Amino acid sequence: MKNMKIAIASKGNDHTALLDKNFGHCSSFVIFEPATEIVSFIPNPFRDTPEKAGKNAVEFLYNLGVSKIISGDFGLKVKPLLDSLKIQMIVIKDTEANIQSILNRLKNNPATSTNSIT
Repeated sequence: MKNMKIAIASKGNDHTALLDKNFGHCSSFVIFEPATEIVSFIPNPFRDTPEKAGKNAVEFLYNLGVSKIISGDFGLKVKPLLDSLKIQMIVIKDTEANIQSILNRLKNNPATSTNSIT
């Protein structure tokens, strides 16, 4: 868990923004580092890409060292890529979950190894 990074698909670029259910086209990615509790907001450079936004976003996050991604949903084409890169998918179905509430759940669950943090 020392260097773990978790990405969260966000509809905005602050703690009050809602979780985005559209991973590849989300507005921003929130990068959370549990060991240090550092939180960074990074605009999704692929949000307006008509094709392969999810694939490109996965590769982008992989290159940042992300090992888990939280979103409201993932496309069918993205799941095999995540599996091959050994990046864990965490799906949160609560459409009203904001970034701060998700971060709080992650901070209260130091293992963060489950498939669900709800």
